[in-house]
Formats: sequence, structure tokens, C-alpha cells
Amino acid sequence: MLLTTLFKFKLTLTITTLFTLSSLATSHYSSSSSSQQPPSSPSSSTSLSEWRSAHATYYAAADPRDAVGGACGYGDLMKAGYGMATVGLSEALFERGQICGACFEVKCVEELKWCIPGTSIIVTATNFCAPNYGFDNEGGGHCNPPNKHFVLPIEAFEKIAIWKAGNMPVQYRRIQCRREGGIRFTITGSGIFLSVLISNVAGHGDIVAVKVKGSRTGWLPMGRNWGQNWHINALLQNQPLSFEVTGSDGKTVTSYNVAPKDWSFGQTFEGKQFEP
Repeated sequence: MLLTTLFKFKLTLTITTLFTLSSLATSHYSSSSSSQQPPSSPSSSTSLSEWRSAHATYYAAADPRDAVGGACGYGDLMKAGYGMATVGLSEALFERGQICGACFEVKCVEELKWCIPGTSIIVTATNFCAPNYGFDNEGGGHCNPPNKHFVLPIEAFEKIAIWKAGNMPVQYRRIQCRREGGIRFTITGSGIFLSVLISNVAGHGDIVAVKVKGSRTGWLPMGRNWGQNWHINALLQNQPLSFEVTGSDGKTVTSYNVAPKDWSFGQTFEGKQFEP
């Protein structure tokens, strides 16, 4: 009887200890993970491995939205290196342009009649799908809040589903972006107004903060103009320029003297890149 009682006591103590240690370990992991995320970054709250539900439609390659490069301001998407692996996002996903440059993996689900089994595509956010309040959310208002919707070039759409599918149920998740070469800085503007388009960003892909430094200045914070176009009013001509770029995961890359002293408006320069 005594041995049985001691055995039950030890077993209960062991289980309780293991449960407590497991809870502490889980609590510590969650706390340390969340502390690495910048609190001001909406897109950083999206897990890079969590599948979520949405819908997707497509547009023809001749659509004029390709000619202007979309709401992120990347210009000619082919020349910028994004090609047709791009997507326009509904208001619920677009985050007022901060999401520009982020990468998503998308796959067709549920509609087995139209889905191409075992396939998925990787696309970069380059455009905005505006709401159309003249239609309800289930009709032509695919991008109306709170719908999560992807508008894909037909070339991308047909890699995961047959074009007749129309408004297709999909699943998506954020993934790390992989790019060739370094971050690109395209400088435009006039006089003291400096605008810089930041493209070809690896890692999280989307940018939350940018600073610029001339050889005769300290680090100057830039403001988001629209999409991934950043601007500042400062006299920066006739001096080499350095840039500090911070992604939505809080990581920062500093590229020193990217633009030479004799840089001019309209030029593009390549800096360092985020580690994959």
C-alpha cells in the first residue's frame, strides 16, 4: 500500500513538473519572438509560415495598370525585375502601401475542378486593388473591405488554376523574398526635393524606415511619399550619398556611399542587400 502511494505521488510530481517546464518554455519562446518585432510595423504581425484564406482573380497582360507599375511606384515591372510574378492587394492587405515589396506564396484550394494540383506561385506586392462600393462584396466588389483579395496577372493565375475559375478561393502566406543583386535606389526630384524609389529588396521585402546621409550631413530620416517612394527636402547635391534601410522585421541594412559625388536625378544605384 505504501509503495503504491509513493509511486502515485512520484508520477503526479513528474507530470506536474514536465507540464510546468513545458509552459515556461512556451511562454519564453513567445515572449522572445514577439520582442523582436517592431511594434509600429503592421506587416510584421503576419507570420511568415501561417497559411490564411483569401480569393484571387486575374487581369489580362494588356491591362494599363502594368504600364505605370501600379500603386507601389515601381515603374516598368519588367525592367524592375519583378516581371509577371506580381500581385495587386485589396485594402485589407495593402496597409496603405507599406506592404509594397513583400512576397507571398499563393495556392489554389477547394475548387478541385479548376485547381492545378500540387502547384503554388510566389508573387511580389506591387499594386493596390481599390474597393468598388457600387457592388456588394460577393459580387463585383471583390476588393471591398474586409475581403482579402489577390489580383494576379493571368500568366501567374494560370500556374495554379484554369482561367475559367474566375473568383478563386486561395490560401496565402508571407515568405522571405529572394532577389538577385543589391537593394536599388532610384533618385528623382529637383533642387532640394529628393525622392528615392527603393526596390529589389530581399528578406521581408517591405520597408518601414529610410535614412539618407551626405558626406556633409548626419543621418536624415526620409518620409514615405507613396508605395516605396521616400522623400526629403535637403541640399544633398555634390556629395556622395549613403542609405540606411529598415525592413518590417526590424532588420537594417546600411549602404555607404552608394551614389557618388557627381550623382544626378534619374539615376539608379545598387547597395547592399538583406541576408536571406
